[in-house]
Amino acid sequence: MIDLEAEARNDRLAAEPREEDGYEGAPFLVRVTERRRLSIIREMTRPTAGLSVLEVGSGEGEVLRMFPDARLTALDVSLNVSNARREVARQKLTGFDARFVTGEVEALAGERFDRIICTEVLEHVADPEATLAAVARLLAPGGAAVFTVPNDPLMLRLWRVVRFTPLGWILGRRMWGGSEDPRLHAWTPRTFEDLLERHFRVVERHAAPMEALPIRACFRCLPRRR
Repeated sequence: MIDLEAEARNDRLAAEPREEDGYEGAPFLVRVTERRRLSIIREMTRPTAGLSVLEVGSGEGEVLRMFPDARLTALDVSLNVSNARREVARQKLTGFDARFVTGEVEALAGERFDRIICTEVLEHVADPEATLAAVARLLAPGGAAVFTVPNDPLMLRLWRVVRFTPLGWILGRRMWGGSEDPRLHAWTPRTFEDLLERHFRVVERHAAPMEALPIRACFRCLPRRR
């Protein structure tokens, strides 16, 4: 069942402008994890020179600006994203071959992209299965899609262990189940891979910040064979 209150909070958060660096002032483990996540996305997406790259849920452009040699499409899947946040994305992508689209994935129906990135998004959408099916239809033959999701079951277990310790105070609620980042869905790396396999062929998987501590699960996928 969808948490309607969480969905409403997601929309409110999308409307709020954020700091230039989303990890500024965050706990050390958060910074390490998210920077490793970006590094994995960059490596899984390459090569991109001259290729079309779509990001589903593009936020402030932090991911797309890693690909200055590509033809970029930034898709905002929340209609409540503030003008301030859109302007941040446009500024970050100034000088890039980039276009900006607002709406659901279906708004791009009929187009094809060589690379598709969907990072830390699916846990917030009402119907991730439908979103994955729509993304699969947009992926060009020979293309690749990159997905990442938080490993919420692991984070919840860790948070329960450390929340009343000094380590819990240092880490803070942002990483360990904080209410300011509500999610509609939660997966382990295994269950999310099972979901991906219904629509793609998973060919590569990594974890951030490291395999022994998979706080973020990252997957590279190819189109399913017809």
